[in-house]
Amino acid sequence: MKLTTLCYIEKDDKYLMLHRTVKENDINKDKWIGVGGHFEEGESPEDCLLREVEEETGLTLTSFRFRGIVTFISDKWVPEYMCLYTADAFEGEMISCNEGILEWVPKKKLSELNLWEGDKIFLKLIAERAPFFSLKLQYEGDILVGCCLDGKDLELFDIRTPDGNITGKVRERSLVHQDGDLHGTSHVWIVRENSKGSFDVLLQKRSADKDAFPGCYDISSAGHIPAGDDFLESAIRELEEELGILAKPEELTFIGMHTGYIETEFYGKAFCNNELSAVYIYSKDFDINQLKLQEEEVEAVVWMDYDTCLKEMNYGILNHCIFMDEFLMLKKALSHSF
Repeated sequence: MKLTTLCYIEKDDKYLMLHRTVKENDINKDKWIGVGGHFEEGESPEDCLLREVEEETGLTLTSFRFRGIVTFISDKWVPEYMCLYTADAFEGEMISCNEGILEWVPKKKLSELNLWEGDKIFLKLIAERAPFFSLKLQYEGDILVGCCLDGKDLELFDIRTPDGNITGKVRERSLVHQDGDLHGTSHVWIVRENSKGSFDVLLQKRSADKDAFPGCYDISSAGHIPAGDDFLESAIRELEEELGILAKPEELTFIGMHTGYIETEFYGKAFCNNELSAVYIYSKDFDINQLKLQEEEVEAVVWMDYDTCLKEMNYGILNHCIFMDEFLMLKKALSHSF
């Protein structure tokens, strides 16, 4: 087990970043990180912080803050506990670093650097002034495969190409929606014939506590594709988790792919959703009163005649977050069945 410190020194809305370019066998080779290093025997976290910063930069910190503990687990190196700091005051003149190149980088340009994906998570927590936190990051090679904040797992998504292939890049959910990365979702429309010779759609009302589109009417069942999963297995899982429906793969009819994009804001934070969705129809009969709704996700469900729903969407009567072109895509698919 390794014990280390890492510090992000601030000045004029910039961080002092170290581009690790020197050591050939450096775990952080070619990455940009803060400054810090390993504990020496008998050192406290602050002893290590102050010594490492002075050795790597020539600066003496005069004001710093302990922000959190980061645990690294990897298939390539031993586990590591890292004490994470920020500092906003220092003395001395900066020197050259034998670990790489030191550079003051504007905070708004950090995303342009070659950063570890997990580093982006704790940098976001720092930027949001999160209270002291414990973050666990698990890697396989350079790929982030697990993330846990204060004992709660965070969602990780595969970033995809426009044709649906995964890029090999995995990102945490809030960062995906911050930067508008293309990711996968599964959408299942539950339908039934009605007495008008047409069909009804089952709409779910999103929980008032959702991080996006709270209280809005939405697709019958929908969810993001977790990293490593595919569209169909995610669709089956979401039906069970959100509504308690145990569906078989052959009971879902695939009607096509849909790309949706929207930029908005929730709770004072920018939200950019750029999703590639596999769209399915589920028409097996069931008793709506027997559904087991996932309270943290779904407030209620309601059957609505398709044409009535479309009219209310067009006139702004229905508070919803449904993509209109996908709703029309559903009608076209069903026109051959009803």
